[in-house]
Amino acid sequence: MENIQGIVFTQEQIQQIQEIWADILKPLKDFMTVEELADYLQLSKSAIYKITSRREIPHYNPGGKKIYFKRTEVDAWIEMGRVAPDCEILEKLHLPLNSKLNGSW
Repeated sequence: MENIQGIVFTQEQIQQIQEIWADILKPLKDFMTVEELADYLQLSKSAIYKITSRREIPHYNPGGKKIYFKRTEVDAWIEMGRVAPDCEILEKLHLPLNSKLNGSW
């Protein structure tokens, strides 16, 4: 491993390193802002505000201004929306895989 003593970085290189580390450390934060959540879920900020105003997603609003989202609660909210595949549903009903409940599917 090379010794990094004596290496001098330009201000631009330091800025790039800081941006890279900020991106790496982002997922480690417990709480996210609307902007961070929009990026995390790949949705627009207006979509986030919409689901927040409909109280569909758990969130925090300390002081009534900024909105925050706890990462673990967002992940749990995503998991609540899981759609089971047909084979899993049929397995739980103890039906053969080629059965479709009298064609109602």
